Parts: sequence; structure tokens; C-alpha cells
Amino acid sequence: MAKIKGAIEVNTERCKGCNLCVVACPLNVLTLSKEVNIKGYNFALQILEDTCNGCSSCAIVCPDGCISVFKVKEQ
Repeated sequence: MAKIKGAIEVNTERCKGCNLCVVACPLNVLTLSKEVNIKGYNFALQILEDTCNGCSSCAIVCPDGCISVFKVKEQ
């Protein structure tokens, strides 16, 4: 049986750095970057590549819809 893991894509230019996704993630996969986007906000960034389970908690709480969550089948 194939294992399913999650993958997160953050639209860094739309992200306002509200930190809601970081707090909502049960596996502590996200953090705010030290860099800023074109608008001057620290954006959300996935720091743990193999830990995400694709629960979509981060995408649900994002007020600007900046996060897309994908489920990837692992071989």
C-alpha cells in the first residue's frame, strides 16, 4: 500500500505573515521566514519537507488563501 504525504505551496507574494498557519499546524511544519516579500511582510515557509501529512489545517485558517496543500503518493 502506498503511503500518502502532504506537500505545501505558499504564495509568498500574497502572504501577510499573520502567523495563523504556523499556529494551526499540528506537526510544526511551517514558520515565518526571516526574509520579506515585495510588500514587506515575513511570509510563511515550509521548514520540514517530509513531515507534512496534508491535513490542510494551514490552508483552512489562511485568511488570504495563500496556501495550497497537495497529497502526494509516496512509492
